[in-house]
Amino acid sequence: MLSFLLSLVALILGYLIYGKFVERVVAPDDRPTPAVAMADGVDYIVLPTWKVFMIQFLNIAGTGPIFGAIMGAWYGPKAYLWIVLGCIFAGAMHDFFSGMLSIRNGGANLPELIGKYLGKATKGVMLVFSVFLLVMVGVVFVYSPALLLKSLVPSVGLITWVIVIFLYYILATMLPIDKIIGRFYPIFAFSLLFMAASILLILFIKWPAIPELWSDLSAANLNDPQSLLGTESFIAKNPIFPCLFLTIACGAISGFHATQSPLMARCLKDERLARPVFYGSMITEGLVALIWASASAYFFYYGGWREVVPADVIAQFNDQLKGEGSKTLIQFFTAPNVVQYVCAGWLGLFGGVLAVLGVVAAPITSGDTAFRSARLIIASALNVNQRTIVKRLYIALPMFAASILLLIWQMENPDGFNTIWQYFGWGNQTLSVFTLWAITVYLVREKKPYIISLIPALFMTSVCSTFIFVSPQAMYLNPSIGYPLGALCTVIALIWFCVWYRKERNIQ
Repeated sequence: MLSFLLSLVALILGYLIYGKFVERVVAPDDRPTPAVAMADGVDYIVLPTWKVFMIQFLNIAGTGPIFGAIMGAWYGPKAYLWIVLGCIFAGAMHDFFSGMLSIRNGGANLPELIGKYLGKATKGVMLVFSVFLLVMVGVVFVYSPALLLKSLVPSVGLITWVIVIFLYYILATMLPIDKIIGRFYPIFAFSLLFMAASILLILFIKWPAIPELWSDLSAANLNDPQSLLGTESFIAKNPIFPCLFLTIACGAISGFHATQSPLMARCLKDERLARPVFYGSMITEGLVALIWASASAYFFYYGGWREVVPADVIAQFNDQLKGEGSKTLIQFFTAPNVVQYVCAGWLGLFGGVLAVLGVVAAPITSGDTAFRSARLIIASALNVNQRTIVKRLYIALPMFAASILLLIWQMENPDGFNTIWQYFGWGNQTLSVFTLWAITVYLVREKKPYIISLIPALFMTSVCSTFIFVSPQAMYLNPSIGYPLGALCTVIALIWFCVWYRKERNIQ
């Protein structure tokens, strides 16, 4: 637990110290924000700061800092390091700059920002890439919460839940941001935060044995990796580098966040609120991820599951194990299972209600803002004003039609969900690479300390390129080939930057 405590303190200090430094680099001032200067009553609206924070937090969080942290716990205490260092020096900085650059550019969305700093050709690529990613997010977060709702209410069919969720997405995408999102998001965000705080309190009360950085860092699993996880089934196919850095995304750095920050950049009344809203919400997400990674470490490694999993469920899993000799009982637990059992077992009936909000409401709220972001990005690219509902329909109807086709394919394909999720994971972090390089270009041109974004940009370039070469979901090359190729891509990126930097300095 000492590693966990130190990590908590590090995240808080990261906000107070490094967050303040990053803020000084941009130097917020008194210029009118887009919410004031461009108010339209639909997307550009001044909202209370506390509400903007809660919406931003839920927009970027969803189930990401929970599910990602739970799956990341399989890698042991390395997960703590990535959450803390990634969140402070990469993710929170990434979110803060994407929000501030949007404010400084009239509420511009991500492809517009990419185009301004990385060129028109890159903007075109990013436009297609970001819209496709956002639609994938929306589709994934129709089907997964529908499955969860069906398991909770078996009398209602899966298709019915899919239709209900999709209809909600249409309303949330089309109506002004203060009508649905502004009213209900703070409630869901509070539930998510309250659930995390409750789990934190139980961790302090129980003070369980969990992995420590100084004694267990080299272990992928603390008990017996061969028998508990199965080397071939997990470790070999999901190597720590780069897979840990894709598995834990929302708790450390996530490119999806850069598509969401402009939504709230259009609702802030003062630039000085950017650090608590953008940097602060990411640090808060890191805290949630850290709490769930620690709870999951106890659940997986030290028999914590025996305290909370019902006996009939264990018996059922044991029966299934008889026909699957390569598996172990603990491999049957999915991330939603862990949330359900931990909340219900540690927090009782009330915890069960929180679990429902956490695993159902959170992904839905990520899905609707994904579709809203996609609508605004497409409208901006086509120069279609979004003040009237008719013009919103011009954009939304084709987008939802494409989403329905993708959703049907996902539901009819047995491995459809996993396929979409795997590509989303890589696409999500690749989006962060583009954003980090755009931030770096901005800092160079403004003669500011660009090293703060250059290092994360190079690191994430290495992660995403290496994944393409070594992952079973991609090329799956021999590590002796795949890792050098990933390193080569990173070196090429660095050389490109150095050449560009020299030209930029000559121009200036």
